[in-house]
Amino acid sequence: MLPNSAFDAADLAAKDRAHLIHPWVDLGLVKDTEPLIVSAAEGAYVYNVHGQKMLDGIGGMWCVNAGYGRGEIADAMAEQARRMAYFSPFGVIGNPPAIEFAHRLTQYTPGDLKHIFFTTGGSTAVDSALRFVHFFNNFHGRKQKKHIITREYAYHGSTYLTASVSGKPADRGNMDLETGFIHHLPAPNPYRRPDGMSLEAFCDAKVKDLEDKILELGPDRVAAFIAEPLLASGGVIVPPPGYQRRTWEICRKYDVLYISDEVVTGFGRLGHIFASKEVFGIEPDIITCAKGLTSGYVPLGAMIVSDRLYSTLTDKAGQGQVFANGYTYSAHPVSCAAGMANLDIFEREDICGHVRTTGPYFHQRLSELMDIDMVGDVRGSHFMVCVECTADKKNKTVPPAEWGVGKRIFEKGQAKGLLARPMGHLIVMSPPLIINRAQIDESVEILRQSILEVMDDLKREGLWK
Repeated sequence: MLPNSAFDAADLAAKDRAHLIHPWVDLGLVKDTEPLIVSAAEGAYVYNVHGQKMLDGIGGMWCVNAGYGRGEIADAMAEQARRMAYFSPFGVIGNPPAIEFAHRLTQYTPGDLKHIFFTTGGSTAVDSALRFVHFFNNFHGRKQKKHIITREYAYHGSTYLTASVSGKPADRGNMDLETGFIHHLPAPNPYRRPDGMSLEAFCDAKVKDLEDKILELGPDRVAAFIAEPLLASGGVIVPPPGYQRRTWEICRKYDVLYISDEVVTGFGRLGHIFASKEVFGIEPDIITCAKGLTSGYVPLGAMIVSDRLYSTLTDKAGQGQVFANGYTYSAHPVSCAAGMANLDIFEREDICGHVRTTGPYFHQRLSELMDIDMVGDVRGSHFMVCVECTADKKNKTVPPAEWGVGKRIFEKGQAKGLLARPMGHLIVMSPPLIINRAQIDESVEILRQSILEVMDDLKREGLWK
């Protein structure tokens, strides 16, 4: 696929600045910043409206797992749209793609997670899960069991409730959030553990944080603990070994529901369709997923609930009770058709197997950047990695925001043909799962050059010592 040269780049940029509100944009710069307008894509590459080819090191937004240009997915969407583009999902109304996709997904879910509620994306999947937890406890007469425990630097979505359980400091800004029943634990980030503390002792401390909070609030008042297996947008924070299993066991001990937010880690990013059991040895009560569910080709999310929970709602006691949560586009037939075609590709090409064999190489190559003075940490797993930059490697000092380290590296990399995701002083890499070793080498070399050039710039400006 070649970029479409018919676009008027200047006209599009002017219209963008005049009319389009972007998510997570610096409002003070939006009027004067040239937007990156992407107009075509193929495989692991995208093209901007100027025709520049760039390796997509961020996979769209952690989501283009099967890669760009998959005609099979587009054809499935078109065929379903021609047959029946939409019908109401409410009540007991179904459609074949949603029914079949739900059935196929349960072949991969751990334990008894066999009931699927399709949503419009990750935020609505998590929002539905939190509402389901409250509904479940109200249904069973445990109306005081409302408190949700989450973590600093977590990201769970952009609805009012999911933003409230998120914990990224930079996202809280001028937003109003729910605070009455939501509690944030310190992030389980080994890079920021106290000097001299072992990983084992740090894990003990972070698990104790959860147990202490449950006991402080009272187990009869705590409804759920929600956790990304790896904290994605918070900086690809990898908890110490054993943390996921031990926190799950604490939840079991105190009758607290465990929600595993696999919006990012699901659908292959860690080498399995779902990582909860295969990677971390846990069987959550609820799993949420989205993003890679359709490889980003069309919006779709899912809340997956265990039979242990759902079956208690659907006997005679459930008559007259309604789980009043849903969306016009829940279980959308075109989205579910895309999801099935995406899953066909995963199965036929063994994309998860490719991730398991090639993902460690990606992490290894990025880890080589640790020889750069500005790089303080490289962490992650498989195709989900973060490079943390520092102003002082020994003391792990965060560079001042006014240095704009991440933005500078992003701009250098873009000019050289690599898109990486800047988050303050962090650079996140989460490419399409089809990326090969040559493309990995290409991306790491560009990132290395970009970081070194930014260091040189900071030295010339008298900022880097």
